[in-house]
Amino acid sequence: MAPRNSMILSAFFFNPQGDHRVAWRHPHAPGAEILDLAYYCRLCETAERAKLDVLFVADEVAIWDQLPSGIAHYANVRLEMFTLLSALAAVTSEIGLIGTASTTYNEPFHIARKFASLDFISQGRAAWNIVTSAMDEEALNFGRDRQLEHGTRYARAHEAVDVVKALWDSWEDEALLIDKQSGCFADPARVHHLDHQGAFFKVRGPLNIPRPPQGHPLLVQAGSSHDGKELAARHADIHFGIFRSLDEGLAYRADMNQRLAKHGRAPSDLKILPGLQPIVADSRDEAAEKAEALKDLLLDKVAVDLLSYWTRTDLSRYPIDGPLPDLPGEDGFASGHTKLGLIRDAARQGLTIRELGRKMANTGSVATVSGTATDVADRLEEWFLAGAADGYNLMFPLLPEGLDLFAGRVVPELQRRGVFHTDYAPGTLRSRLGLPRPANRFAAGPAS
Repeated sequence: MAPRNSMILSAFFFNPQGDHRVAWRHPHAPGAEILDLAYYCRLCETAERAKLDVLFVADEVAIWDQLPSGIAHYANVRLEMFTLLSALAAVTSEIGLIGTASTTYNEPFHIARKFASLDFISQGRAAWNIVTSAMDEEALNFGRDRQLEHGTRYARAHEAVDVVKALWDSWEDEALLIDKQSGCFADPARVHHLDHQGAFFKVRGPLNIPRPPQGHPLLVQAGSSHDGKELAARHADIHFGIFRSLDEGLAYRADMNQRLAKHGRAPSDLKILPGLQPIVADSRDEAAEKAEALKDLLLDKVAVDLLSYWTRTDLSRYPIDGPLPDLPGEDGFASGHTKLGLIRDAARQGLTIRELGRKMANTGSVATVSGTATDVADRLEEWFLAGAADGYNLMFPLLPEGLDLFAGRVVPELQRRGVFHTDYAPGTLRSRLGLPRPANRFAAGPAS
């Protein structure tokens, strides 16, 4: 079990060049090598050398080409997640591997089988980031004219996760025999059909792979809408939250603890890792210059396009230096509720469309911490020791530079302060993060 005095650090890769929408334009950003395995191996080597706990590969299943201006930005090309993580499992030995798979565009059997396979290949280091997908572009690739309504997506997600967990349990731990003398490959009394029939899925089971090394690969959820928090409170082991201050973080923790209690879970059952953008430099002035350099790469048209996309409102029809028009309410709003709420809150500051678009595109949804390694470590230590965060989902604005500087400067400072481990603990990802191995629902009787 990982002690509470060791924060959890996750290296987040959304866009291969960095977690800034136009990081690809930066002179230090990689080019076509983002489609080469060697690039990701290099990132993994850096992260594992620094003893980071997990590598998180986000995913989408569409290109950004439905923005209001009609300009196709195309800047989210990426390798397929399972293919990439399986390859990285072979060249790493310790770091956890989190991958995104949508409950809207995958069947539970596919998700269960692929993550079970990754867990075996990595010897117990796999984790599933559960998303429902919020892009119409994705829906158009899967036979739909538009995405499912927000509440329907989450209802489908709850059922999908239940079925995936049941499929992982469909083989008891002792079911696999491979007894050559008797001719028994598996104990039939310990391999179970699900015969699930629900509102969205009909699945017979069992899974055609035994129970994964972790029992269940870790379940991860990102998204701070009401529905997202409920999904995390019911199912997740790790929750990537969004808050920008210590007070917000403590309130967020209290809210999640109440939600966990409703599902019969303890606060320690869920690790909360807020997203954080670290910008590390030799001085605060240099860090500020780095942030400004990225901001300068953002075109106003792209910023307004993104703001239009997030609000599902064509803002190109309004004066760019004028106020934001009335935004849609959450009822019936099919896209991301978290982002919509953040934009609405920011709009109350009186920003123009240009200012608001640039603010949201440049800073994203999460807090930024910039300065020297000491400055960054101070913030991470403060939130961690206060109990607002169990660790952080590190969203480097520019790769590989951001990861290199954090690993080389901030990690040693955190280790010196005793709030981050100096080596990996033995065992699976689940055990080293202090999370118990789930009991098999079939071992004590039929599924409830």
